[in-house]
Amino acid sequence: MFRKTLMAAAALFAMANTASAATEITWWHAMDGALGDVVNHIADDFNNSQSEYKVVPINKGGYEDTMTAGIAAFRAKNQPNIIQIFDAGAATIINAKGAVYPVQDLLEKYGSKFDINDYIPGVRYFYADSAGKMIGMPFNSSTPLLYFNKDALAKAGIQNPPKTWQEFEEMAPKLKEAGYEGLAESHSPWIFFENFMSRHNLQMATANNGYDSTDVELLYNNEDLKNHWKKMKEWKDAGYFGYYGRAWGANQDAFLQQKAAMWLGSSGSFGGLRKSATFDFGTSTLPYWKGVGDAPKSTFIGGASLFAFSGHSDEENKGVAAFFEFLTKPETQYYWHKETGYVPITTAAYDLAKKDGYYKESPDAEVGIQQLSEEGGKWTKGYRLGFYVQIREVIYSEVDKMMNGEETVDQAFDVIETEGNKLLKRFHDTYSN
Repeated sequence: MFRKTLMAAAALFAMANTASAATEITWWHAMDGALGDVVNHIADDFNNSQSEYKVVPINKGGYEDTMTAGIAAFRAKNQPNIIQIFDAGAATIINAKGAVYPVQDLLEKYGSKFDINDYIPGVRYFYADSAGKMIGMPFNSSTPLLYFNKDALAKAGIQNPPKTWQEFEEMAPKLKEAGYEGLAESHSPWIFFENFMSRHNLQMATANNGYDSTDVELLYNNEDLKNHWKKMKEWKDAGYFGYYGRAWGANQDAFLQQKAAMWLGSSGSFGGLRKSATFDFGTSTLPYWKGVGDAPKSTFIGGASLFAFSGHSDEENKGVAAFFEFLTKPETQYYWHKETGYVPITTAAYDLAKKDGYYKESPDAEVGIQQLSEEGGKWTKGYRLGFYVQIREVIYSEVDKMMNGEETVDQAFDVIETEGNKLLKRFHDTYSN
């Protein structure tokens, strides 16, 4: 009798636990190291804030690994609830029919009222469709920044970092004389192709930068961009620009080792530089060519977005919406911003950081947000180009050849145009049916 009573009690306990078990929400991401720790902390905070849902963050490797794993899982009907997709991969997942639940639709159905104007200008439309509906939730958003060694500039008798490339060209000989290369730069496709076009409000591709159609062609092969790269080669040969190949870290190290007086990198690098730099540095906006296009205009965001996979239950979708609302809370965004250097994606979070006095303590942390909040133009909201990961590889390869003197700038841009458009056509043929 006693045993039967125990068994009945155990069964009731199990039923109660099952009934009250939190709905699990899986989140595949590409953040490792310290960034991964912050991601885990945010998930823990959400889980501890309520009992209905449990977010389980899972690192799936780098950006490309994560995207590949997500697409394979969707085809196998075993997709996670949330996946982090980087900027160059957005077209792939958005154009995979039926793969994603647009975040704006998700929040309007399962969450509270959605207003795209709550987001800072520079992040609103990058992951939106051509009508302005937000498809992916901006997450680790960044912008190119100019980092400068204050001691190096002072040694060369320079008071302020360059706002324009004309100013850089004027100060570069002084920096060389003081024992420095003027500049190093990481991620040429992002900074010196995509954001060159945005900064100067130049059209990057046909079909509204790819937002209106997959039937699209690149517009990189233009005189303004080619003239910029002819200057970069000229500056490299003169010792004003240090080119250390395609590796992000090799170019950043030139700055950290005080070979280069300035470095173009990401606003998301700010937190790491504060820990690793052994000298006093500052930040400034991405330089532009005075007189080219409609410069200066705001830049594109980099980084990645969170997409909600379709094919899940209403209860799980409610959990995703609840987590996205938690992610966009001012307090959550402020924490993410302070810990990582990525920009806060909402104006409320930005206002909280200002109210808390963060930018009085760390004024350089505000420069990226200020740049993304600059006046935009027709061609500054972003791009939507298929197989763009592979197009970036073509660009990297041709930049190597330009900088090493294997090809002229004109020859390299002809290859970028030809090979890039082949990839775009293949993407169109694959996803337009």
